[in-house]
Amino acid sequence: MATIKGGEFLIKEIKAEDIFVSEEFNEEQKMMKEAVIEFIDREVWPLKERFENKDYALTEEVMRKAGEMGFLGVSIPEEYGGIGMGFVSTMLVTDYISSATGSLATAFGAHTGIGTMPIFLYGTEEQKQKYLPLLTSGQKFGAYCLTEPGAGSDANSGKTTAELTADGKHYKINGQKMWISNAGFAEIFIVFARIEDDKNITAFIMDFDKNNPNGVTLGEEEKKLGITSSSTRQVFFNDTILPIENMLSERGKGFKIAMNSLNVGRIKLGVACLDASRRIITESVNYGNERKQFQTAISNFGAIQKKYADMSAKTFTLDAGCYRAAKNIQNMIDALLADGKSHQDAELAAFQEYAIECAILKVYGSEVSQFVSDEGIQIFGGMGFSKDTPMESAWRDARITRIYEGTNEINRLLTVGMLLKKAMKGEIDLLTPAMEVGNSLLGIPSFDTPDYAVLFSEEKEMIAKLKKAFLMISGKAVQTYGMDLENHQQLVLAAAEIMIEVYMAESAILKAEKVAKFTSETAAECQIAMAKLNLFNAVEKSATMGREAIVYFSEGDEQRMLLMGLKRFTKYTNNPNVIALRKTIAAKVIAENKYCF
Repeated sequence: MATIKGGEFLIKEIKAEDIFVSEEFNEEQKMMKEAVIEFIDREVWPLKERFENKDYALTEEVMRKAGEMGFLGVSIPEEYGGIGMGFVSTMLVTDYISSATGSLATAFGAHTGIGTMPIFLYGTEEQKQKYLPLLTSGQKFGAYCLTEPGAGSDANSGKTTAELTADGKHYKINGQKMWISNAGFAEIFIVFARIEDDKNITAFIMDFDKNNPNGVTLGEEEKKLGITSSSTRQVFFNDTILPIENMLSERGKGFKIAMNSLNVGRIKLGVACLDASRRIITESVNYGNERKQFQTAISNFGAIQKKYADMSAKTFTLDAGCYRAAKNIQNMIDALLADGKSHQDAELAAFQEYAIECAILKVYGSEVSQFVSDEGIQIFGGMGFSKDTPMESAWRDARITRIYEGTNEINRLLTVGMLLKKAMKGEIDLLTPAMEVGNSLLGIPSFDTPDYAVLFSEEKEMIAKLKKAFLMISGKAVQTYGMDLENHQQLVLAAAEIMIEVYMAESAILKAEKVAKFTSETAAECQIAMAKLNLFNAVEKSATMGREAIVYFSEGDEQRMLLMGLKRFTKYTNNPNVIALRKTIAAKVIAENKYCF
């Protein structure tokens, strides 16, 4: 499996053998998958009504059981109480444990991600030995106190202060945090505060004992649209005393800790939307096969079949992207460990390297989850609007995923921003391929009809052309605006949309190709159809976003040339029959009465 750097997918041809797919789980991972599914089917799905009725105690109880099962410390090394199965296995557990209710998904994600990983990635050996066994076992739960009333996306602008006491042995914390997940039952808080007039915030570990609150008070549980049994409270600090040894990493490193912890949280949020989408599709197909109108099951109607196909294609694509990126991260961790790096340093480096992919998957996964749940309501019709069916709670739970771990708008901007920073640092060569694309616009295009006999040959050519479209647009945008590009957010958002579509469409094509090689093209007919359908949608969206961008920053002959280039890069030789593709996909899920890929 070739090593691909973060963001390098835009300038390299990626082959099917270069990516990992969920069909390649090893026996240990398959056993873990079945254990998590069985746990959710036993402990969560039958109690869904209680989760919808603000049963915070139930969420805490299930989290403790998850700890007893080992689900809270999958990738944490054994010396710190985890089971050391690696990052792909962490993604697998996050995938399936998040499927039944957003309340548990949020509690799990906050605890295992931003509640635990800062200590693992930045803690001293003493801090890791003290806290990680408690967190991985579920004896204690973690919370992450970053957001403030005036500091959301601008996380470094927080007003909470940390003042060194006269004896030099403690810090006194004063301030207010809000939207703190798990606050109602957490006992280990990661708290961010500013020391004096430091440019950047500093992170601290705080032990919280309700019987000895140490100046900490909790607000009431927030009244929320969804994730109703996820504990979400404000946290107030009034002369809260912390020993100086509870500082996490170094003074002024809090913003870096916050951002790098979010990289982990973002990719895990993406995969947390996956099995939730699979379950919604299955529930929708079950209902469509049973519900009769005009003397026939509604699943026989083309309008419903279109929904099944689109829902399935997006979910399949999310699966492909999540496990592709997870394996890339795991491979880098393993390589750095082999070179003698500590587990801490290896993971930090790997998450930083693939921060672009983490942001892409957060955006794509959260929007798939919202789309699938919305279509689920539509398929159920009036019943979908009722609390007696699982659709409306799935839709409400899905809505928060586009906001936390950085809003989707912020994450879109970050994908392009991080890519350009890598290019400026010389970590990735965007200039050469961008210039080649620019020069190719001056040449005469070939009018030969290619031979597309090999599976996905035209589709791979289309992906290569979409990459050229991105390079053409982003290259010209940088040339036009330079460092001022960040002030043209709608242009950056358009470029980000193309980047996201490239990564996800390529992931789906390569996954389907790999599945076809494992089995046969006949056996993989539906996977092939889903990948082709998703690519068609990616091409259409890229063409729209590309036009929007080009017309914004160019005019006259230059604009005409760029628009001609975009048309060339988004034109199929053989237009796919998308209605036939949808019928193929829908027929399979209807026959199987579930999402079956």
